[in-house]
Amino acid sequence: MTSEEPNLMEKIVSLCKRRGFVFPGSEIYGGLAGIYDYGPLGVELRHNIKQYFWRKFISERDDVYGMSAAILMPARVWEASGHTEMFTDPLVECKICHERVRADQPEAISDHEARHKKEKVEWTDPVRFNLLVETRLGASEKSKIDANLRGEITQGVHVNFKNILDSMHPKLPFGIGQIGKAFRNEITPRDFLFRQREFEQMEVQFYIKPDGDEGKRQFEYWKNLSYEWYLGLGFKKENLRFRQHAQDERAHYAKDAWDIEYNSPFAGWKEAWGIHHRGDWDLKRHSEYSKVDLTYFDEETGERYFPWDIECSGGVDRAVLFVLLEAYTEDELGGEKRVYLKLAKHIAPVPVAVFPLLKNKPELMSKAKEVYAMIKREIPQAVFDDNGNIGKRYRRQDEIGTPYCVTIDFETLENNTVTVRDRDSGEQKRVSIEDLVGVLR
Repeated sequence: MTSEEPNLMEKIVSLCKRRGFVFPGSEIYGGLAGIYDYGPLGVELRHNIKQYFWRKFISERDDVYGMSAAILMPARVWEASGHTEMFTDPLVECKICHERVRADQPEAISDHEARHKKEKVEWTDPVRFNLLVETRLGASEKSKIDANLRGEITQGVHVNFKNILDSMHPKLPFGIGQIGKAFRNEITPRDFLFRQREFEQMEVQFYIKPDGDEGKRQFEYWKNLSYEWYLGLGFKKENLRFRQHAQDERAHYAKDAWDIEYNSPFAGWKEAWGIHHRGDWDLKRHSEYSKVDLTYFDEETGERYFPWDIECSGGVDRAVLFVLLEAYTEDELGGEKRVYLKLAKHIAPVPVAVFPLLKNKPELMSKAKEVYAMIKREIPQAVFDDNGNIGKRYRRQDEIGTPYCVTIDFETLENNTVTVRDRDSGEQKRVSIEDLVGVLR
C-alpha cells in the first residue's frame, strides 16, 4: 500500500484491535486519549523492533554502552535541561465548550469547529502550555519533593554520564544507549500511535571530542547508520527521506538537526527518527545545576573538557505504526482477495505457524504436534493453529504477517516431508522434516 490510500489508517486501526496488536487503553472504562495497550501480537512486534535497535546500535558495537534510567526524575533535572521553560505547545480554548486544542494544528481546530455545526466558534488567545507531567513524591506534605515523569529519555543518560565514566572507564568517542518510556501531557493526541501521552523511545547519545571536523564526520556517520537501520525494518526507499531542520525550528541546544521522515497516509511526510548535534549543552547545564563536575579528562592531551553529543533518537511506537502502514498489502491470490502484512521476517511477531491438514485425523494431529514441538524448541515464537479449514488458517496468518506456514498432510506420514508456504508469494514447497528448522531460519 502507498501513502495515497485514503482509508489505510482506518484499516490499520481495525486490524490492530481485531488481531491483537493494539487496544485502546482502559477501554472498558471509556479509555484515555493518547493511551494505548499492546496485545499479544503487538507486544511481540514491538519487542522485535526494540531488539533490532539494541542489536545494531548497542550490543554489536564495542563503543556503545547500554543502560536504563528511572522514569521519575527531580524537577531540577528539567530546569537544567530547559524543559521547564521551553517544553511547551501553544494552546487555545473554545469559548463555547471550553475544550482545548493546539493552536498550531489547523486540522484539530477544523475538526472541533465542525462538531459545533451551526455555531460559530470563537477561540481564546494562544497561551504556552508545558507538556511535562508533574507529580510529588514523599509520605508527608513537609517531605514531599517536586518530580516529573520524564518527558524524554535523553536526560537519564546525561545525568549518568559520570557514573559511566567512573564504572566503565571509556575513551572518547563512546556512546550510551537506552530504550524507555516517556510521558508528555499532549494537548490533542492524535493519529493513533503517532502522538501519544505515554510512549517509548530508543536512543543513543554518542560523545565525541569538541572538534568541528569530528562533529561533521560523526554526524554523517550516525545519519547514515540510522537510515540503514530504518530500511532494515522493511521500508521502501521512496517512502523515506532526510529533512534538515531550518535554523528557526531547531531545538535550543542543536548545532544541527535532521529527521528521517516517513510518507504517511494520514498527513504526508512525518518525523520517524531524529539525528541531532546537541553540542555540550546538556553536560554543561547539568554540571552547572548539580554542582558536579561532568567534564571528561583526555589522557592523551592532558585537557579537561565537556564532550559534544551526537544524538540518534526514535519512537518505538512510531516505528510500530509506520511498519504496519508500510507492510499492509491487499492483493489477489488464487482468484480471491486477501490482506496480508508484508513484514520483514526478523520483526514478524509470529515467524512460523504449524498446521495439521485436518484436525479430525489423529495421525495428522499427532505428527503435527511432534513437528511443532521440534520447531518450538528452536523458534520459540512459533504457533500451532488447527482452527478452521486450511484456507482460513492461511488467510489468518497472512493478515498478521506470518512469513511461513508449515502443513503436515498425508504425504508427511509417507515420506517425512512437510509443505512450507511462503506468505508473500503463496508458493509451496516440500521440505524434509530434518531440514525444516534450517530452511525456516
